[in-house]
Amino acid sequence: MLVLLACISALSLVKADTILNNVYARHTQSLNGSWNSIVDPFDNGYYDYRLNVSNNGFFKNQKAKSKSDLVEYNFDTAPLIKVPGDWNTQDDKLFFYEGSVWYKKDFNYTPKPGTKAFLYFGAVNYFCNVYLNGEQIGTHEGGFTPFNFDVTNKLKEGSNFVILRVNNERKPEGVPTVNSDWWNYGGITRDVLLVETPDVFVDDYLVQLPKGSYDKVEGYVQLNEKKAGVEVSVEIPELKIQKKLVTDIEGKAVFALKAKPKLWSPESPKLYDVIIRNGEDVLNDKIGFRQIETQGKSILLNGKKTFLRGISIHEEAPYRQGRVFSKEESMLLLSWAKELGCNFVRLAHYPHNEFMVRAAEEMGLMVWSEIPVYWTIHWSNPDTYKNASTQLNDMMERDKNRCGIIIWSVANETPHSDARDKFLADLAAQVRAKDNTRLLSMAMEVTGTKGNVSQVKDYMSKYVDIISFNNYLGWYGGTTDDCKTRQWDIPYDKPFFISEFGGGALQGKHGDKTERWTEEYQEELYKNTLDMYNRVDGFAGTSPWILMDFRSSRRQLNGIQDFFNRKGVISERGMKKKAFYVLQNFYKMKKEQELKH
Repeated sequence: MLVLLACISALSLVKADTILNNVYARHTQSLNGSWNSIVDPFDNGYYDYRLNVSNNGFFKNQKAKSKSDLVEYNFDTAPLIKVPGDWNTQDDKLFFYEGSVWYKKDFNYTPKPGTKAFLYFGAVNYFCNVYLNGEQIGTHEGGFTPFNFDVTNKLKEGSNFVILRVNNERKPEGVPTVNSDWWNYGGITRDVLLVETPDVFVDDYLVQLPKGSYDKVEGYVQLNEKKAGVEVSVEIPELKIQKKLVTDIEGKAVFALKAKPKLWSPESPKLYDVIIRNGEDVLNDKIGFRQIETQGKSILLNGKKTFLRGISIHEEAPYRQGRVFSKEESMLLLSWAKELGCNFVRLAHYPHNEFMVRAAEEMGLMVWSEIPVYWTIHWSNPDTYKNASTQLNDMMERDKNRCGIIIWSVANETPHSDARDKFLADLAAQVRAKDNTRLLSMAMEVTGTKGNVSQVKDYMSKYVDIISFNNYLGWYGGTTDDCKTRQWDIPYDKPFFISEFGGGALQGKHGDKTERWTEEYQEELYKNTLDMYNRVDGFAGTSPWILMDFRSSRRQLNGIQDFFNRKGVISERGMKKKAFYVLQNFYKMKKEQELKH
């Protein structure tokens, strides 16, 4: 309880209001690399021995001034840890560790007149206190979204140091909560940047096709200050657009311009160079234009019926394991999805790193993006809802210019209750109010089965555009042969999407198709499941679970799982299982059918 109260108190320190959209196009200094680290399982560096928050904790970075001084920590001699990265895979002793680790980085800085400075973190899992030169500048909760702090007046000429207390303990009221099916990688898991901007700068912008239109580009440019009369411009050279705008009293300039851009699609993932200017402040981006909508039981991309040939992906690195944080590892995972014949990826169960989202768009992959509202969330807790809402907002803010994202998802496999329905309905309303150009969904579950008929009936069905649900017939219930006769009752005039199905197989383990954990069992399950759904009216796509085997502390079967979820169609070592080719052939068939129409 004391820990929770301390966290709530710390949350009174507010992060910067800035979004820093498209941070990688800005003037940055990387703080990645080797940081000193201190593992602190009892939080001795944060609390005193009476469990009061200490005013003289590790964040002070104290040094012994004489031989008689007692200082029981020393960052200068502490072990090094790589940032970005998780601590679980960098030190065998920390493989299962959940708790606090302190990070420290020294860096030099020279203040410049007329320049602001922000300390930016791509993600830190899960809760962190951030200190600069011995002073706490803020906190952040949530392990998968970016945040930043204005440090303009806190940096010193010359040497500075930043310290983080990072804590990944699972909390019942957290998002995600204590129970999940992926590894709780702790640490500073994405880039750390020192970002420089002019005093008045373009903080945010949106450039898109308005809903239902193909001959107009609209959006806005937003300054960091509510300053009227500032001239900004939007340029799209290939479309011969060069529009000067003037900000209003909110520091915002809205535009709507006649244009007929070539549309982005998986077959032709066209992106345009877009330049946003505010004097010497220039941001370059690559933005695509497309329309996504539903019509009855069909999904339409640019007005044409499309089948989402997908796969679910966790943000876990091939070969080495640990959190993915680089463009190279992102592209490796996505290249396997392309080899499968995918035009779509479900990035589960949390916002993935920005490199992953941008690479998917460049490679012609539509994207489902999700927040970790997962399983047994505390639906009646206002702070839990606020946390989920903030993560949803931050995900949408970061990626609103990514045309590849076609679906915002607000939850996965959540148990029915009135409190849950209100929680998710409010999140759905938040999505609708913020963005009407994408589809809304969530991964539901099968409601029940009577006789041989499975039903999907969920209160949230009226809020979503696509009826998405997970089902593991043949793995968690029934047999693979049951798929041959199972009937489905999905009573909605909306497309349905199978967000998960599958079963575990240890790559290289072979046997009869009825033997669990063999590639043959998984292969048979994929064949029968795909045939089953392909017979049902309104089947609009699927993202089977999952591309690659990934670490999960729930998966404990020795010699088979060994703390890996084995449902991947590719092993963690990059070896393809037999089910990979079943899915690949199915997608080849679906693509050929689309081309004929």
